[in-house]
Amino acid sequence: MVKQKTIQSEVSLTGVGLHTGKEVKMTFKPAPVNNGYTFVRVDLEGSPIIEADANYVVNTQRGTNLEKLGVKIQTSEHVLAAFVGCDVDNVIIELNESEPPIMDGSSKFFVEAIEKAGIVEQDAERSYYVVKEVISFTDETTGSEILVMPADDYQVTAMVDFGTKVLGTQNATLKNITDFKAEISDARTFSFLHELETLLDNGLIKGGDLNNAIVYVDKEISEKTMDNLKVAFGKDKISVKPNGILDNLTLHYPNEAARHKLLDVIGDLALIGTRIKGKVIANKPGHFVNTQFAKKLSKIIKIEQRNQVPVYDLNLEPLMDIHKIMSILPHRPPFLFIDRIIEMSDSHVVGMKNVTMNEGFFVGHFPEAPVMPGVIIVEAMAQTGGILVLSTVPDPENYLTFFMKIDNVKFKHKVLPGDTLIFKCELITPIRRGICHMQAKAYANGKLVAEAELMAQIAKKQ
Repeated sequence: MVKQKTIQSEVSLTGVGLHTGKEVKMTFKPAPVNNGYTFVRVDLEGSPIIEADANYVVNTQRGTNLEKLGVKIQTSEHVLAAFVGCDVDNVIIELNESEPPIMDGSSKFFVEAIEKAGIVEQDAERSYYVVKEVISFTDETTGSEILVMPADDYQVTAMVDFGTKVLGTQNATLKNITDFKAEISDARTFSFLHELETLLDNGLIKGGDLNNAIVYVDKEISEKTMDNLKVAFGKDKISVKPNGILDNLTLHYPNEAARHKLLDVIGDLALIGTRIKGKVIANKPGHFVNTQFAKKLSKIIKIEQRNQVPVYDLNLEPLMDIHKIMSILPHRPPFLFIDRIIEMSDSHVVGMKNVTMNEGFFVGHFPEAPVMPGVIIVEAMAQTGGILVLSTVPDPENYLTFFMKIDNVKFKHKVLPGDTLIFKCELITPIRRGICHMQAKAYANGKLVAEAELMAQIAKKQ
């Protein structure tokens, strides 16, 4: 069991917002379990809170920008990447402006602040989303694609292709999040000269200087642009290095641009709100495709958490095989609809059925397009629950189980030949006088396919 973590004490940083150009103080504070990452605008009345949630992303130009009830947080990705990279789950991030300080354009100073504050375990288990199949999102306009595939740990690969001579194809990979500090955290943000010209002309980069952004010169610099750059960066002289970047900066890595894109992916995917066990591959990543993917994955995770899809190793020896089941239940083929009992306690039971084309009900139920009848799924759930209630008597072979009530039945997905059904029945109230009131759910292919509230009573055979 991995415990959740927060910081031990509060710590503050000051700097300038890249796009606002305003002095800002940012304070990290310890947070309770299950808090996640929350931004607090202490400069506004009531100190409104904006959770780091993909659903609050409103703009991805020049950074990942969040907004909740009119309250904004700009350029959130570098700070969030630092907390993920430092393995911190819960933190409160106080700001007296809308934008965190850009510092040197990386996550390095945020990582140092987190380490200065210290990291402590909390008394709660960390939850993970275990990726079981490939999930992807593609931006058809740009061709950018991001996907996640099954893996034992969280891994990220970023592949970038800028299509310019000064900065072509680059790749970067983080095989273990524990390597974030050493390999990724100091990778700085970057811009192309043609982008910088547009930003300067529109007054959209007020806090930048040559110490917090790598500028790749992808075109000839005009005299006007050079003058604008001198004013913007407060320099008397600016020149282009032989490797095609503006001076005053030395690259930390030949593939620093790809490493920074990987950093952005980690920060943007922090907005999912759940730790991932899977390998992320991002081809030409950007804040738009990153956050759209985060929204998609967040929705999938929430649906699965709501449905609480159970995962069982069906290769293990069952608690009860078909012979044991038939020694307890009075049902027999073709009206016995469970093959195994996987798990059972005083308050729940889990059963299984392999649905085959040989089922008797397929002869008459849409034989040209076989679909398992919903009423039989309900009956199978009831038979699973029958095992639970009959286990409370010493001689179950002498009892029969009868329905008393069925409520709130819902069918969500078709069940077809070849599917493996998992039935989970949990007591709503304790069993009294042989009456069992259960919440029953049926799953197939990692999805909830049916659910119902069942009430049954066991009675002695006459």
